[in-house]
Amino acid sequence: MSNHGTTTAPIDGAALLDEVEKFHRRFNVFPREAAYVAVALWDAHAHLVDCFETTPRIAFLSPEPGSGKSRALEIIELLTPRAVSTVSASANALYRLVGSAEGLPTVLFDEVDTIFGPKANADEALRGFLNAGYRHIGGALRCVGDGSNQTAQVFDSYCAVAMAGLGSLPDTVLTRSVIVRMRRRARNEKVEPYRQRLHMKQGHAIRDRLAAWAEQVRDQVQDAWPELPEGVTDRPADVWEPLLAVAEAASGDWPERARAACAEMVRDLAADDKGSIGIRLLTDLRDHVFGDADKLPTVVVLDRLNTLEDSPWADMGGKPLDSRALAKMLREYTNGDNKPIAARPVRTGAAVARGYHAEDLQDAWARYCPPQISATSVTSATSIPHAALTSENA
Repeated sequence: MSNHGTTTAPIDGAALLDEVEKFHRRFNVFPREAAYVAVALWDAHAHLVDCFETTPRIAFLSPEPGSGKSRALEIIELLTPRAVSTVSASANALYRLVGSAEGLPTVLFDEVDTIFGPKANADEALRGFLNAGYRHIGGALRCVGDGSNQTAQVFDSYCAVAMAGLGSLPDTVLTRSVIVRMRRRARNEKVEPYRQRLHMKQGHAIRDRLAAWAEQVRDQVQDAWPELPEGVTDRPADVWEPLLAVAEAASGDWPERARAACAEMVRDLAADDKGSIGIRLLTDLRDHVFGDADKLPTVVVLDRLNTLEDSPWADMGGKPLDSRALAKMLREYTNGDNKPIAARPVRTGAAVARGYHAEDLQDAWARYCPPQISATSVTSATSIPHAALTSENA
């Protein structure tokens, strides 16, 4: 039963999401199978955004132009409700847009690097809009009126937001987003040429079916507590919970594919997120240096750190990380007894040297490092293209 009281035939949610994914595949080459899953779920979630406590941003980022970011936004624009595309907008205009009587918009930001990139003057008001609008209780307090007749008013900013740009995003935006790192198509990667006047009607037809399906599952989604992959907690859980709720409402193989995509993309984002240099050090010690070892001499710790690829340790101010710098950085963190982490004797055979014990690092690893997320079922669920969706892209 829809909100208008008319009975409509039940819509197969899994088949509809298959169709959404297939539509994206016609025009987009994403870097991984998990991205197709995430984007299709995001499109559907935009029709149900008022059912959730949070609405994840989705961001298409690349190091170079010509990587398909804008095309991804163009397809999303066809499939989402009340889509508004912009490359330049003031925060005040966006607050007014969200508060309009027409309903919540889907805001699409292209060239977002011009707002947050290294050559831009960071727009704190716009960043505030993006951050506050991620959670349903967010908003901005503004004075309205003239002179002494002003009154305080809260302007809502909660709405679905998709972005595309070069480089990266501020951490406060990045951690509230599903990140798709785009790349230029290889010569053997083919897509269908996109023609707006031809494909707009097709996209809008899918959009309208998504809207009708959303009305049918609204109560189910609103009360959902979807199962999250092991290790997905805190902010990543806030980001993915709405998408997993949509997948469960669709049923079919979408819940399994969604959880696998979630585990894969959260794990990879955590690996890309260097955080502070201290957190990077702790994470590298946990993931790449200690492994199963319970203690290591300082010389071994430094050797393993300084030979890590894509790490800063071999060039710390023009020289490799040394024992003095390592000790200084680790002293900022404490062990389980709330004492600074420090080197102490390590026995290896008959020799004794100064080094570090894993037990002294466990508390800091648990408090500061990103979770080590289980990859169980990720390969089977996302590494092989969804068979029903690839026939037109061979």
